[in-house]
Amino acid sequence: MTGTRPAGPKLPSVIEAGSGGVVEVLRAGILTTVQDLGRPGWAHLGVPRSGALDPSALRLANRLVGNPESAAGLEVTLTGCELRFRRATTVAVTGADAPVHVGERPGDVGRPLAVPAGAVVRVGPPRTGLRSWLAVAGGIAVDPVLGSRATDTLSGLGPPPLHDGDRLPVGAPAGPPAPVDVTATVPAPDEVRLALCLGPRADWFTPPALDLLFGTAYTLTPVSNRVGARLSGAPLPRAVSGELPSEGVVLGAVQVPADGQPLIFLADHPTTGGYPVVGVVVDVTPLAQARPGTTVRFYGPQRGPR
Repeated sequence: MTGTRPAGPKLPSVIEAGSGGVVEVLRAGILTTVQDLGRPGWAHLGVPRSGALDPSALRLANRLVGNPESAAGLEVTLTGCELRFRRATTVAVTGADAPVHVGERPGDVGRPLAVPAGAVVRVGPPRTGLRSWLAVAGGIAVDPVLGSRATDTLSGLGPPPLHDGDRLPVGAPAGPPAPVDVTATVPAPDEVRLALCLGPRADWFTPPALDLLFGTAYTLTPVSNRVGARLSGAPLPRAVSGELPSEGVVLGAVQVPADGQPLIFLADHPTTGGYPVVGVVVDVTPLAQARPGTTVRFYGPQRGPR
């Protein structure tokens, strides 16, 4: 993954407290962002959906602390984070198998955790996987933009990525924590298999290119981010030379630049692009936990997974 956070203005050092108090960011980590379920419906204005890279993980975290599933939480990438909660509350961490501590007390991923006033919550680097989602009772209550509180790292909409010393408002709790002891954590696989529907520009590639796409393994590169998963492997030869006029692209579109290496668009993808899209991945969620070096294979409905 890229090692620098996208540039952008810092949050004010003090934000007016919500009715649920304030979260102080003691250590933001390499990339921690505010995310909810995104802002669909604005692609015609050039605004991508954004939102959590694994919406189901954020929904689960919200349910565990009694929030609506659409509440905003934090998406924490690779290096973890440390937060101080000024008021007693409940948090939940889902996603990667990461160590969690409330003060000096260890906590479990996938379980509601009581946090005393003034306590520090530490989410450590994941043992496997890449990203964690942290929900707090009441949700992160930054101002919404176009109906969403999500950080869009490409367009800059929403709050910027967190920095050490930032303070975030928390809303009023909506309900009691979920009555569960623990939920299962799914380990991140060493190989990700993605269902791919060909089109709209599959005819821009030779038949051998499609055989390579479905028949060989690709590797996730370190320059992948929330915008797209860049792959390295067998280049896909073209049947048509030249470039397209810019046309609309969607979540999961597999664009093929001039070097022939596929790029899978993720949550913060641009809404238009000029390189041909050979196909669209049905579900990009497995890529949320894929670290650089992970093997990626494609399969189609007519071929089946290999």
